[in-house]
Amino acid sequence: MALASDQWDKADNSVSVVVGASMYHRYLLVLRFALINIVAAGLLTAVYLRGWLDAAFSGYTLWFSLLIIGVFLFGLALAATRVWHTSVELNDMKAGTPRPDSKAYKYLSIIEHGASDSRVIATNVLRLRLSNYIAIVYHVANMLVFLGLVGTVIGFIIALSGVDPRSAVTVESVAPMVATLITGMSIALYTTLIGAVLHVWLMINYRLLASGTTRLFNATLEYGERRVGK
Repeated sequence: MALASDQWDKADNSVSVVVGASMYHRYLLVLRFALINIVAAGLLTAVYLRGWLDAAFSGYTLWFSLLIIGVFLFGLALAATRVWHTSVELNDMKAGTPRPDSKAYKYLSIIEHGASDSRVIATNVLRLRLSNYIAIVYHVANMLVFLGLVGTVIGFIIALSGVDPRSAVTVESVAPMVATLITGMSIALYTTLIGAVLHVWLMINYRLLASGTTRLFNATLEYGERRVGK
């Protein structure tokens, strides 16, 4: 009886390990997404607490910085939504139970009753749908660089607008020009920095999403070929 009990315990432990591993692999894409953003947010918080970004959130620079951060958060929310949906569809494909409202299900419905030509068309359509689904994250990431450059141009305009060589004859007239120059350069440099850093952050998430989308595409094709071949 003791031997049988030990065997049952070992079997239960083996099942628990298998179930735990399958759950881990089922949500591996989501876990990677969470890990990347937790680490990035931690690093950015540490930099902020050191006071290295104080000038980026003061004066006129504050509004440009908040605009860029707002666009970044929008892109990050889109990436999170698409990572979750891609992970769910990938899990369904591995389980062999694609949902009726998924892109994979529509592809499988076409190839089951279509000729070889329709299968090729369906494959290309699936590729385009998956690519377009994640393309908006890529465009938002590029928009961050564009906003940073716009801030750079505006900062230089502000800096140069206060420079008047004809008025630089006394100390009292030079001081306002220097203050305006510093303000403009602060806007130019910090908006460029924030836009570039957040662009890299969002692009890392896009690359992760793109890799998950590629795995979903390949899993869908493999599952479709197995079903058609039966």
